[in-house]
Amino acid sequence: MEQTLVPNAERESGKMSWRAGEVSPTAVATSDEAAALRQEILFMGRKLWERQYVDGNAGNISARIGEEYLLCTPTRVSKHDMVPEDICLADLDGKILVGTKPRTSELLLHLEIYRHCSAARAVVHCHPPYATAFALAGSAPPVGFHSEYETMIGPAAVAPFETPGTQAFAETVRPFVREHNTILLSNHGIVCWADTVTHAEWLVETFETYCKTWLIAQQVSQQLGRPLQPIPAPKIGEILAIKRKMGLPDERMK
Repeated sequence: MEQTLVPNAERESGKMSWRAGEVSPTAVATSDEAAALRQEILFMGRKLWERQYVDGNAGNISARIGEEYLLCTPTRVSKHDMVPEDICLADLDGKILVGTKPRTSELLLHLEIYRHCSAARAVVHCHPPYATAFALAGSAPPVGFHSEYETMIGPAAVAPFETPGTQAFAETVRPFVREHNTILLSNHGIVCWADTVTHAEWLVETFETYCKTWLIAQQVSQQLGRPLQPIPAPKIGEILAIKRKMGLPDERMK
């Protein structure tokens, strides 16, 4: 007999949480919260495709549901073409518990983030062209110039290259994930984490826009013959204070 999904009285970020061992994976996968998460993943996947942040079957999305499970996108399916049945339920070892499509091998990357950053509830990995150009150069864009970027992201980390889909690749983000919500994956793309799939996708947009804006600003600076104007240091301090209140990570707040 199938178990009934019984939520805790507590709510975390407006979502249900469940005590370990109270429900079956099938009950979690067919819950209202899982249905809502699937729709959020599908919508954000289409946004990534429409904004040309992914092509072919590239990119992957996952979201925690409760403390034992996550929902994840499958391999070899375009983010434009996904349907709810494509989104699988997995455990925190990467084993598919409910679903028929094979998981992406890069789920290992997501799992590494979840293991080492308890604040991460959703992860988005993709290949936006301007951000990926910086990844190919092995360098993050400079900080201290744009208020939105400073507030939402700030310094981005650069993880060394490893073969995608491997455990070694996943472990490249381990030193950075607590103090950075956005990490450049050398010669590959970017990965962002947040409290929701929507917010993780917003970080992708913010980062890609800043990378593009920085390159344009460099051209403008050269044309005008004067350097770009950084945000005054005391104002950066005020931005960091805002980030603390928002619970956003930043290595400058050590």
